[in-house]
Amino acid sequence: MPDLLARVRTCHACAGLPLGPKPILQADSHAKILIAGQAPGKRAHERGLPFDDPSGDRLRSWLGVSRDAFYDPHKFAILPMGFCFPGTGKGGDLPPRPECAPLWRQTLLDAMPQIRLTLVIGAYAQAWHLGAQRGRTLTETVGDWRAFWPDVIPLPHPSPRNQRWFKANPFFAADLVPVLQARVLELTSN
Repeated sequence: MPDLLARVRTCHACAGLPLGPKPILQADSHAKILIAGQAPGKRAHERGLPFDDPSGDRLRSWLGVSRDAFYDPHKFAILPMGFCFPGTGKGGDLPPRPECAPLWRQTLLDAMPQIRLTLVIGAYAQAWHLGAQRGRTLTETVGDWRAFWPDVIPLPHPSPRNQRWFKANPFFAADLVPVLQARVLELTSN
């Protein structure tokens, strides 16, 4: 795993990015939980740490874990669909660059045989990880989370921009989050 991570962290496959390539991920062969997200934001790019922002605060709250536990690679692997900040567009960050997943994703996943739970955050990660099993919309996929339980849980992006989604879908906080926290506790306390 250390050699693989070193190769990923020096990748320049998408050298034309506005802030340049800077792959940001967290992985360990002993990780039990995989967080499959979209791509690092500008703040993550600047700090070199995934989910080091309000989205990460919300995600840690959903998981019921401390910051220290979240950044323990023996517990959590964090593999966005694109490892580098893709830049910003009209509605926020651009989609993950398409080069990363074909280059690195399966090799990294194969190097983490202890993964017992995959949290699939956002439409891009759901497309890759769930394929034809996902619903027509992110809301439909997240609403059907029990179909993927207990190995995979589709989640919306925890961005503060999604306040409207959270208000329109109270099932998420009421039904899914408590079950998610119990599963995370089960996997991280062993």
